Amino acid sequence: MILATEGLRTPLDYARLPREELAERIRFRKQELNAVILGHNYQRVEIQEVSDYLGDSLGLSQEAAATEADVIVFCGVHFMAETAKVLSPGKTVLMPDLRAGCPMADFVTADALRALKAWYPAAAVVAYVNSTAAVKAESDVCCTSANAVEVVSSIPADRTILFVPDRNLAKYAAGKAGRPYVVAGREGVGEVPAGAIVAWDGYCYVHDDLVLDELAEARRLHPNAKVVIHPEARAELLAEADFVTSTSRMVQIAEEHDELIIGTERGLIDRLRQRFPLKTLVPLSGAAVCGNMKVNTLAKLAWCLDHRKHEVVLDEEVRAAAELSLRRMLEHSGGCRAPTPEERALEDAGLARSGCGCA
Repeated sequence: MILATEGLRTPLDYARLPREELAERIRFRKQELNAVILGHNYQRVEIQEVSDYLGDSLGLSQEAAATEADVIVFCGVHFMAETAKVLSPGKTVLMPDLRAGCPMADFVTADALRALKAWYPAAAVVAYVNSTAAVKAESDVCCTSANAVEVVSSIPADRTILFVPDRNLAKYAAGKAGRPYVVAGREGVGEVPAGAIVAWDGYCYVHDDLVLDELAEARRLHPNAKVVIHPEARAELLAEADFVTSTSRMVQIAEEHDELIIGTERGLIDRLRQRFPLKTLVPLSGAAVCGNMKVNTLAKLAWCLDHRKHEVVLDEEVRAAAELSLRRMLEHSGGCRAPTPEERALEDAGLARSGCGCA
């Protein structure tokens, strides 16, 4: 048994321990603290294996809000842990490593968004959940990659929309919703077509770096495979896909097809291969790795639980405003619902998919 006095000083000390001992420490502390571990689909496999819930960021935060746990340990990136805190203000939210940030979320700040809003005072602001709590607090409604088209379509067709921070998801949603699309700062500030989406010039480097040459090579090697790509990728790549969808939907598609080329971060594909070992699941790019997600390790997770570090704290005014934009999104999507039998079966098998989907 691991005693409470046996905590080691640094994550490096934990990294010297065998993997089995780290897992035992994590189980012990989790029970002691009444904690729940949330593992994003892009995390290292060893972290996914000790997580209580797996999935996308918003779905994981909803799971955390519905549990009786006192402590939430979010193994993802910073904006995801913030979202968990937004939806669970009475719970302690911890991160194994505060350096696990999101370059896409960092493209836009609350001050910069306020400046853009001043140029378009009548516009509605839609914030992708891959954004900071401060940016969500400046927005009218949030969206995920799964419901971006639905959220955009819920806004009057003649009203301008400011969409932050992902230009690629904004372009995809604009095309599906039949709205004009411009990128803020590229077209010049001034008149835009009625109902246009004015996109912030941000992107996910993992998905934006996927290219047609990689897809062509993957198709050459696997000519019978269906192609599924995340909408954070560029439009020319999405045009070649059989399915354009969120990571949560990708899990379902993997259930339904035996051979897939998957355009998203490698963590999801590694996990799907474990879940479906007899299927051919091919990464569109072997280089599609989010270094920010991979900052988290099993050793840091054990350290985090032993030392109750690092806690995510939000200003209450910011938290409440961010929650409002999230709740508005949930109203569009039917709110927080119970998982379907199929989703629960996936969760029981160790590969949960969220009800909303993002990232």
